[in-house]
Amino acid sequence: MKRDRTVLTDDIWERIEPLLSGKATDPGRTADNRLFLEAVLWRFRTRSPWRDLPAYFGNGKRVFRRF
Repeated sequence: MKRDRTVLTDDIWERIEPLLSGKATDPGRTADNRLFLEAVLWRFRTRSPWRDLPAYFGNGKRVFRRF
């Protein structure tokens, strides 16, 4: 499912991307750092619990564990 709206612009993402740690083999790391960060921003912007994270962000428990 494609997201209709993102919080991070490409310009902002280019500046943030090098600061995020994690390799594909690290526990709890999602396949997409940008999607992870969008999920965290969505959660705090909406003040929703992790379990209400929309499906396109992935499993809420995994995102929370990584957070």
